[in-house]
Amino acid sequence: MSYKVFIDGAHGTTGLRIRTYLKARDDIEIIEIAEDLRKDLGERVRMTKEADITLLCLPDDASRELAAAAPADVRLIDTSTAHRTDPDWVYGLPELKSGQREKIRNSTRTANPGCHATGFIVLAEPIVEAGIVAPDYSFDCFSVTGYSGGGKQMIEKHQSADRPGYLVSPGQYALKQAHKHLPEMVMMSGITEPPVFCPVVGDYFSGMVVTLPLHRKLMKKQLSVEELRQVFRDRYAGEPLIRVMDQDPDDGFVHSDIMSQRNDLELFISGNDDRPILISRFDNLGKGASGAAVQNLNIMLGIEETKGLL
Repeated sequence: MSYKVFIDGAHGTTGLRIRTYLKARDDIEIIEIAEDLRKDLGERVRMTKEADITLLCLPDDASRELAAAAPADVRLIDTSTAHRTDPDWVYGLPELKSGQREKIRNSTRTANPGCHATGFIVLAEPIVEAGIVAPDYSFDCFSVTGYSGGGKQMIEKHQSADRPGYLVSPGQYALKQAHKHLPEMVMMSGITEPPVFCPVVGDYFSGMVVTLPLHRKLMKKQLSVEELRQVFRDRYAGEPLIRVMDQDPDDGFVHSDIMSQRNDLELFISGNDDRPILISRFDNLGKGASGAAVQNLNIMLGIEETKGLL
């Protein structure tokens, strides 16, 4: 069986990667909008009606515009920030909690998670849900990502022949603690306050490491590193795209570009019993964006959810 898919915004970084994944499949037909009608709302709505699923790879306002104009029974996956905390949309992280896959499968409106948010939520939500830390725990979060996460402008800046010399060094940003992923990080993790969040862009294309440090004395259940590791093993047992690692990497480094071009996610439970460190490693364009969108598309169409991803 073949399904028709419309990618609205197929020329952006996320849309191009999704297109590459889907073009390689024999069960997907990508339907194309005429070049001169790419910004025509009426034609875009018509395309959503023709498609089995539409992926919105657009700026927030453009996603809101199309979502509002499209009929309620049209199936949409939005990769922007616009709808991630909207109660009328299903959050597209199948591993979030029991029953989330079923919600995605039955949804006509799925909001794809943000990359930093994905890395944070898969670490924070299980320990909050299990009562290991309180919802008002004072989380810190440190995240390192490739420059592709900044979209076309940042990619062009880093790849320019006359780029500024300082780009060889990592750059911390969102200094005012107002990163656009924070609302979904709070809502989907079940916490009451945003973490102190320190995202950093490195001089490499893609790949991401998100780190949550913990203090044993502030934990409600003072578990050892191995006991915490077992909590995550139990929580993600059977998940096809999340793997809990048995130990730290042999060289002692969790390099952030190792998962580039992949769509799965690794979890490391490290540190020591007094100061555990929870780490997620994945591709910001894979499980953090395009790969996640294809995973959600597969679920919504009733296809094996890892098809085209492993």
